[in-house]
Amino acid sequence: MKKCSQASYEAVSDLNIVPLLNLAFVLLVIFIVTTTPLINDLDVNLPSASKRQKDPPPKANFITVESGGAIYLNNQAVPLAELQPALVGLRLADPDINVIVRGDGLARYGQIRAVLDACQQANVVKVELATEPRTK
Repeated sequence: MKKCSQASYEAVSDLNIVPLLNLAFVLLVIFIVTTTPLINDLDVNLPSASKRQKDPPPKANFITVESGGAIYLNNQAVPLAELQPALVGLRLADPDINVIVRGDGLARYGQIRAVLDACQQANVVKVELATEPRTK
């Protein structure tokens, strides 16, 4: 009886990188063909146009809440009960009103929340909270 024949496998001692190079060159050609040229080769005299005045930047309205609970609208003291009607008056004058709420770090959260509620009830949609960047 014949025993199992010995396998005649040899280890490949060289690495065939030709397919890898072919792939790299194909990708390079595709990249070169699909990129748009950075230089405009046509000399064109563009027509001139009249200059348009830029729109003035929107005026920001500041609501400041101090640590003691005092509320200021544009540097004028306003009781919390009168804040919403004042905001409605500002919104009627400028429908695109922008409000920035500046609260002291020691102010109570309830005061800030009440100011944000007044802005929401006055239908002011652009409300931002002012912060300062952290120092390292």
